[in-house]
Amino acid sequence: MDYELIFFFFAIAFLYSSVGFGGGSSYLAILSLYSFEYRLLRTIALVCNFIVVSGGTYLFAKQGHIKWKKTLPLVFVSVPLAFLGARIPFKENVFFILLGSTLVIAGIIMLLEDYLRKVSVEKASKEKKDRPIVNGAIGGGIGLLAGSVGIGGGIFLSPLLHIMHWDKAKTIAGTASFFILINSASGLAGQLSQNNLAFDFEMILYLGLSVLVGGQLGSRLSVFKLSQKKVKMLTALLVLFAGGRLLLKYLV
Repeated sequence: MDYELIFFFFAIAFLYSSVGFGGGSSYLAILSLYSFEYRLLRTIALVCNFIVVSGGTYLFAKQGHIKWKKTLPLVFVSVPLAFLGARIPFKENVFFILLGSTLVIAGIIMLLEDYLRKVSVEKASKEKKDRPIVNGAIGGGIGLLAGSVGIGGGIFLSPLLHIMHWDKAKTIAGTASFFILINSASGLAGQLSQNNLAFDFEMILYLGLSVLVGGQLGSRLSVFKLSQKKVKMLTALLVLFAGGRLLLKYLV
C-alpha cells in the first residue's frame, strides 16, 4: 500500500469535510495519476465520500442546518439517477474522457467558488420560495453525473445553490453533505447491482481509515484558519491538472 496515497486522502478529507464536502473529485484526481484498474477509482471515491460526509451530515442535521422539506426533492430524483448512472458499463477510454471533463469543470468551479459564495443569501428574510420541481431537476442531473463518474455531486450542487440564492451558506453546506452521502450510497448500490464493482479490500480499508480520521477532525476543527484561499487554489489546480492530463491522454 502506497503511504503517500494514504496521506493525500487524509488531507483531502480533513480539508473538504469542514465545508460539508466528501472530496470525491480530488480522490479521483489523485487516483487518476496512478495505474489502477479504472472501475476501482469509482468504488474508492464513493466509499471515501460516504465515510467522510457521514459525520458531517450528522453534525449539520443536529445543528438544524438541513431543511428537509427543501432538501428531499433534490435527493428524491438524484438517488435513482445516481443508481442508473453507476450501472452504465463504460469502456475504459469513454470513462476517462468523461472523468477528465468532469474534473476540469470541477476545477474551474472551485476557482470561482469564492465569487459564487458572495452572491449567496445570508438572511432568512431573503430566501426564495421552495421550488420542488426545479430542485428535483437539479438533483437528478447532478445525481446522474455523480453515479457515472464516482463523485457525490456536492462540488456542483453547492455553487449552483449559491447562484440560485437557495438558502443560507450553512444550510447549503448541510444540504450538500446529505446529498453527497445519499448519492454515494446509491452509486455504490448501482455498481454492485451491475456486477461493475471493482474491490480491493486492503486499499479500501487503509484509505477508508485515513479519510475517517481526516473527516472527523475536519468536521470539528476550524481548518480554514489555515489559508482557505490558497488551499482552494492548490486543490483546484490539482483537479484541473488531473482532468487535463486524462483528456490529453484519451483524446489526443
